[in-house]
Amino acid sequence: MVETTGPGRAKTIAAFAIVYVVWGSTYLAILYAIRAIPPLLMAGARFAAAGVILYTVLRLRGAERPTRRNWMAAAVAGTGMLVMGNGAVTWAEQRVPSGVAALVVASVPLWMVILEWARPRGRLPSRGVLLGVLIGAAGLVFLVAPWNAGGGSIDRTAVGVVLVGAFCWAAGSLYTRTAPLPRNVLLGAAMEMLAAGAVLLAAGLVSGEGARLRWSAIDAVAIASVAYLAVFGSVVAFSAYAWLLGNCPATRVATYAYVNPVVAVLLGWWFADEALTARTVGAMAVIVAGVVIVNTARARPQPIDSAASPSPRAPVPTPSGRQRRRRTTRA
Repeated sequence: MVETTGPGRAKTIAAFAIVYVVWGSTYLAILYAIRAIPPLLMAGARFAAAGVILYTVLRLRGAERPTRRNWMAAAVAGTGMLVMGNGAVTWAEQRVPSGVAALVVASVPLWMVILEWARPRGRLPSRGVLLGVLIGAAGLVFLVAPWNAGGGSIDRTAVGVVLVGAFCWAAGSLYTRTAPLPRNVLLGAAMEMLAAGAVLLAAGLVSGEGARLRWSAIDAVAIASVAYLAVFGSVVAFSAYAWLLGNCPATRVATYAYVNPVVAVLLGWWFADEALTARTVGAMAVIVAGVVIVNTARARPQPIDSAASPSPRAPVPTPSGRQRRRRTTRA
């Protein structure tokens, strides 16, 4: 446990600030980047760059040499979480506001509960957890309701794509519990990003994004956005999150799952002129409440197991050992 005063406390505050703000801001950065770069190619470039940076640094510092089995597991996890999960968010932000995408991504902890329940020998969630899942689901329904619920209509196809992506992120997180990944959490993450970057770049080229790419349209804002996503969104924030997992209670670390959407909605409204409608605010309140209830209810009988959000990215909060290989979500 970290110190409660002095340098230890300052380091903890700084790490939380990075995870809260940087991961919450990645949704806005994605929006800026895909205005000039097709979404799959942009996401592929982001993760490829982040993976190269992190993998190179770790190997130079003496990290273990991954085996073929490690690489195969990283490819599966990276495809589930970063390609299907974050890739869905990146594609959908062409059609929905970044804040709305972040709100749907907040459903990852709810998917985790459902998948854990449905797996072989899965246990029935407590009443508190079930209540949180139902409340979170109600918030999603309110967000995409066909009637005018205090705001304009929302592209339900794009929301559905993000919801599927959130499901894939949750499934990938569960897979990493027993996957033969390297013991070094950061090395495994770097490998996942490398694999995901390759898949996303290939998918972008196959889908015709290469023909739509206009190099002359890639301005300084787009380049800065991709660099921010690669360096700060993936490398810096992930490292801060991994440090928090080893130095703070899991329940405290899990709070990012319901802070990130709020940050994303407010940044989208302030910088990108995204509408802050009654529908969005109401859905945000309900979804975040559901995630809070799920996390706190799970924290009482056992360590929290399902905090998440796309981000690129990060281990599910667990006390120690093999289970620290788990990953959650963020953009």
